[in-house]
Amino acid sequence: MKKWLLPVMLMSGLTLTTSACSPSDEPIQSETPAPNPEPEPDPSPDNPTPEPGTDGRALVVYFSCTNTTKGVAEHIASVTESGMYRIEPEEPYTSADLNYNNSSSRANREQNDPSARPAIAGSLENLSDYDIVFLGYPIWWGKAPKIIFTFLESYDFAGKTIVPFCTSHSSGIGSSDTDLHALAAQATWMQGRRFGGNASESDVREWIESLNLNLGGNTDVSSFNLSAGVNGKAPTVRLSSGYDMPILGLGTYSLHGDVCKNSVKAALASGFRKFDTASIYGNEEEIGEAIRESDVPREEIFVTTKLYPNQFANAEAAIEECLEKLNIGYIDLMLLHHPGTNDVAAYKAMERAVAQGKIRSLGLSNYYVEEMSEFLPQISIKPVLVQNEIHPYYQENDVIPYMHRQGIIVEAWYPFGGRGHTSEMFADATISRIAQAHGKSSAQVILRWDLQKGVVVIPGSSNPDHIQENISVFDFELTDEEMAAINALDRGEKHDWY
Repeated sequence: MKKWLLPVMLMSGLTLTTSACSPSDEPIQSETPAPNPEPEPDPSPDNPTPEPGTDGRALVVYFSCTNTTKGVAEHIASVTESGMYRIEPEEPYTSADLNYNNSSSRANREQNDPSARPAIAGSLENLSDYDIVFLGYPIWWGKAPKIIFTFLESYDFAGKTIVPFCTSHSSGIGSSDTDLHALAAQATWMQGRRFGGNASESDVREWIESLNLNLGGNTDVSSFNLSAGVNGKAPTVRLSSGYDMPILGLGTYSLHGDVCKNSVKAALASGFRKFDTASIYGNEEEIGEAIRESDVPREEIFVTTKLYPNQFANAEAAIEECLEKLNIGYIDLMLLHHPGTNDVAAYKAMERAVAQGKIRSLGLSNYYVEEMSEFLPQISIKPVLVQNEIHPYYQENDVIPYMHRQGIIVEAWYPFGGRGHTSEMFADATISRIAQAHGKSSAQVILRWDLQKGVVVIPGSSNPDHIQENISVFDFELTDEEMAAINALDRGEKHDWY
């Protein structure tokens, strides 16, 4: 059981000067200015926070002056079986501090000062126990109170999902949400939601269910539950976006026409449910046709496609073209194929497509530590996955831990080394010896090595027997010694220019 936090003294009962974006988070019934009474203490400040379920991974963090935000936070905690933490200022706000009509009031001064960071009383000691943070606040003059800035700048949110929510009389969450993203740029930010003072628990439940969050599940992107897989059915990993993705898929680079369609159909028949394509491959139409002609329900299939740099300047049109060619309703995951001019603008276009329901998750391909560290602060939705060249001769042992620390899944293209190198890799003495010991092929040993390292794989093939072989890697396990032996094969030998 986790160490839970007790709320400190609370303030309630404030009714403030009215405005659509006044500092009050109470539901005001009139736009007529009203006098500001003194704050009243919370009648039950010593009650412990709600006890979460044993698998609780979410924490509700909130700031509230009049307890309207507190009420919504309690609904969220009840629905998600989450712990709660109330942000308390070192210097509590009085009604005079929050006087909307007084330009020199404390809240007015703070909101107008970009550098203002009100001090917080106490600290949140166990943030590392949580993967999902619901972050709530009242709307003050159309923005989040500056104490929320203090909170976000005080902790490391890398690898976490932040779900903002606000309370107001009528103002929406607006830019109060997106203004915060840069303060925790390495987190995944979900789309925020505004609630009025009369929000019910059923309203909150409906919203949370629409987010597809992995509440109570495993989001350790550095390791997979391989025991859940069987030959012909790969286990899944939960992306930071909340969607499940198979950890083994079919790569379709260089597959075209009937060869491509038949390969996808053979893969579906063998149990594959994940397919990787790209605009530059020129085979999105064939893949879409094969999926539509199959008996496998669309919702069981996970499709990744990519935008090439020559599409970045007009990304909206490129996204629509991908949707049209695939013709499968939506895209599960879209990547930028590799860094290029306008890559941030293209990614932001993809973010807008997520908000429109056209794409579910976003990622990158051929981004390494330097590229990723420069890219992350410029975007709002953290990539769920990065796809890079990884194989026994080029292992990226510096890149993989970095991505995992960011909560980003790593996926390997060229798992067998790529054209002109596969035969050498399959014949490698170390790999062949391990394959013989398990009664498996060199290809199966390499795929299993990747999966045990926490790396998703997308081997390509048009041979039905090889396709079946590639998804039959869940009935054996490499020993620590065997893993170490393959790890020792790293030459830093990159086989493509990306």
